[in-house]
Amino acid sequence: MTPTLATNRLLRELNILLVQFNKSINEFDFPQMTRGNESSSGMTRCIEDEISIGIPQQDLDAIELLNNDQRNAFNIIMGAVQRSENVTFFVDGPGGTGKTYLYHTLLASLRRLGHIVLAKASSGIAATILPGRRTAHSKFKIPLSLNASSMCSIGKQSDLAKLIQKAKAIIWDEATMTHHHAFEALDRTFQDLTDIDLPFGGKIMIFGGDF
Repeated sequence: MTPTLATNRLLRELNILLVQFNKSINEFDFPQMTRGNESSSGMTRCIEDEISIGIPQQDLDAIELLNNDQRNAFNIIMGAVQRSENVTFFVDGPGGTGKTYLYHTLLASLRRLGHIVLAKASSGIAATILPGRRTAHSKFKIPLSLNASSMCSIGKQSDLAKLIQKAKAIIWDEATMTHHHAFEALDRTFQDLTDIDLPFGGKIMIFGGDF
């Protein structure tokens, strides 16, 4: 990651936190973010930020430490990705059973292979232990007021739409805390953004929680 990209990424993350308190980085003596939607490599900054996420060696090493249930889930999910299958997984288990440990090994392995994987959670607390530190509602612009025909507020030509189109898989932790209309809205939106008439636009979905 270049120094400029790293600075911009830090400033964007800081601004996200400040906005929650009705503040902005413009109110403080911080460096200015580089303007423009495209990076020097031609990719949108949204995509470049994702592919520039570091891959901790400890997460790669953790693959060898998975227990039998974790390893079984890991192998099944990795196999589905390698075969480009359109499938939805549910990682079930109460807190403390190692779901987050599994997510980190999956993220490290898939990103090492060059895939874009978006990892989000239903609650802000759970989101802090996943790369990106944003809730699914925030990242995917899921409406707060939902009904059976809701769509997410994502423009088809937006940088976020381009990121979703490039993504291979989505990890959504604590999915059981979310109303089913949110998943239906995401499904319709992903199909619209990708022009693929398959569940979630053909993305591999990994939902975690106590099912």
